Amino acid sequence: MDIRYSAHPKDVARYTTEELRKEFLITGLYKADEVVSVYSHVDRMVTFGCMPVHEVVPIDKGLDVWGNFGTKYVLERREIGIFNLGGSGVICADGVQYKLGYKDCLYITMGTKEVTFASDDAENPARFYMVSAPAHCAYETKLITIAEAAKRPLGALETCNKRTINQFIHPSVLKTCQLTMGMTALEPGSNWNTMPSHTHERRMEVYTYFEIPENQVVFHMMGKPDETRHLVMQNFDAVISPSWSIHSGVGTSNYTFIWAMGGENQEFDDMDVIATPELK
Repeated sequence: MDIRYSAHPKDVARYTTEELRKEFLITGLYKADEVVSVYSHVDRMVTFGCMPVHEVVPIDKGLDVWGNFGTKYVLERREIGIFNLGGSGVICADGVQYKLGYKDCLYITMGTKEVTFASDDAENPARFYMVSAPAHCAYETKLITIAEAAKRPLGALETCNKRTINQFIHPSVLKTCQLTMGMTALEPGSNWNTMPSHTHERRMEVYTYFEIPENQVVFHMMGKPDETRHLVMQNFDAVISPSWSIHSGVGTSNYTFIWAMGGENQEFDDMDVIATPELK
């Protein structure tokens, strides 16, 4: 497991590009028949990637569960949201099988002991992208398909940000302890997300960008509003966004991204909007 410690914004202001990428960028999440994990001390969120090809892969494969979490199994004190970003696959949670197509999502509640991943077709394997947050109470494990997600159209072509926010793990869809997750898809001709930008002092986020066309990239904007930085993101990269940081992006093409939040509350209006001319 890759461990990432919290970084103070005053220190981040002095980071080189290499240091910035080492602290916040997550790459290489999908390795055949492996589980890749990154533990962030920012709200103790964990990002996982699993691409089962020839095996049924357990969520704890390669992990020192007691050493990493201090628990007997991964979700003893955690909840997790899982998106499928590849071919169709199956997740088995305590003996119950859930079939996930492209862009479908599964929420698994705290206390689930056994979780495994499998693909329907080794030639077109599933890519399971996961974010887990600490939890103190259990709710209902639930599959939410892309068709069932709550949809919120936003933006306009004139401002290059016409997009649809798909809310999956969200208070309007199902009850969770603290984790919220959704997917935002930009339409052709649009490339800006989350602008005007904002911060939210009581919640952190993890982003992952995908559906980035070949030879295209996304510039993920981060840092304090008066001292911004950027990370160049490739297809399937993820990024840790602390509560003090803005989290906007602009691509050389349209793209899709998944946001995951954890922290003090689940109030989406609890944010501090920064007027675009005030950014530096």
